[in-house]
Amino acid sequence: MTSTEHVPPYLQGHFAPVPDEITAHDLPVSGSLPPELCGRYLRNGPNPLPGQDPGHWFGGAGMVHGIRLRDGRAEWYRNRWVRTRLLDGAPFVRPDGTFDLTVGPANTHVIEHAGRILALVESSFPYVVTPELDTVGPDDFGGRLTTAMTAHPKTDPVTGDLHFFGYGMLSPYLTYHRLSAAGELVTSADITVGAPTMMHDFAITDRHAIFLDLPMTFRIQDAQRGAMPFGWDDGYGARLGVMPLDRPGEVRWFEIDPCFVFHVGNAHTDDRGRIVVDGARYAPADVAVMWSSLGDGPAGPAASAAATGQAALHRWILDPATGAVTESVLSEPGCEFPTVDDGTVGRPNRYTYAVADTGPLGAPRAAVLRHDRTRDELATHELDRDLIAGEAVFVPSGAPDRAEDDGWLLSITTTRDGRASELLVLDAADVAGAPVARVELPRGVPTGFHGSWIPDTVLG
Repeated sequence: MTSTEHVPPYLQGHFAPVPDEITAHDLPVSGSLPPELCGRYLRNGPNPLPGQDPGHWFGGAGMVHGIRLRDGRAEWYRNRWVRTRLLDGAPFVRPDGTFDLTVGPANTHVIEHAGRILALVESSFPYVVTPELDTVGPDDFGGRLTTAMTAHPKTDPVTGDLHFFGYGMLSPYLTYHRLSAAGELVTSADITVGAPTMMHDFAITDRHAIFLDLPMTFRIQDAQRGAMPFGWDDGYGARLGVMPLDRPGEVRWFEIDPCFVFHVGNAHTDDRGRIVVDGARYAPADVAVMWSSLGDGPAGPAASAAATGQAALHRWILDPATGAVTESVLSEPGCEFPTVDDGTVGRPNRYTYAVADTGPLGAPRAAVLRHDRTRDELATHELDRDLIAGEAVFVPSGAPDRAEDDGWLLSITTTRDGRASELLVLDAADVAGAPVARVELPRGVPTGFHGSWIPDTVLG
């Protein structure tokens, strides 16, 4: 590759991988870091080894970037590859199209549960990493986990249980799991679906799990040639499955209009017993545009001239009493990575945060967004034109009886040429206002996927 003309978009600009691992101390800070921020902000994303082209943005080896904050200071930045067997050249996809659960790139999310840090990708076991980001190894929870683990588990804020699922290429295609607050795998239940589909996310309420069975189905021929093994299937249909948490495996399905959803914002049960689900929805015409912009060609129906390739926040209301489904649009297209206060997961929430301009196409100006559902208002923190915003993670203030938006939003911003990055700290109650603080990072951090704020208290 001698010019950027021949370099795929996911390997250049703000997507360009970094070639090495570094550590830097005493990072420069503009503004004032809240002293309550004592912990680590960790963010995962794909970062192929130098000279490698995974063929798709989703395929690169995982790298976790971490910023350590304490007592109003930014103590360090470090980045480390998650050292899975993929880095040693082990094949990720077997000849029959199934995934080796110990090989996956671990490149999508990084969370804490029961005092341990897990790097996640939906095609394999989780990988344990240390607070300093060294890799410990894969974890199958004492041999009890026999499927992959989604990169989007949900922690119930009341019980502390971690609900998740795994999907596979062979029957059973979908399995629900639950970890106790202490980290023990206590429940696994198979769920019947029509075919293996790409199920990236799901949702919980205080009494349900909600699964997204959507028309992005597995294609073994793509897997065998090393391409991303999913594509749009017009004949598959789209539905949401509601499973009572006290009856694992029993799912009632609700048909919805065809679409694709990477990321759910939240879900809850309303006072009429209906299940309300919010997510970033791609219309069918936008799926091909979105998918082809990320890697190895179209995966959806023919795009219309008006297709943007962008998602819009959407709401589904599922009524178990009548079987009715109500669908409505909550925002205009152009946002992704919806997040909420973790203390509201599975419960009604007033605020949903998101970012604009997260993909190779995108809008001319990136922004961090706050949707206020009570007032139906949108607050926007626009960035300079040369910046891209990463997922905005909410960190609560910890004050007694705090308001839902009493806290901060953390997001890594990167210049569009990929040369420089900062940790942006916003007041969640005043998203449109000036930043609370900005931490200058010692290198450009490639645009990635998901991260977590991990306070010192949970790591002992």
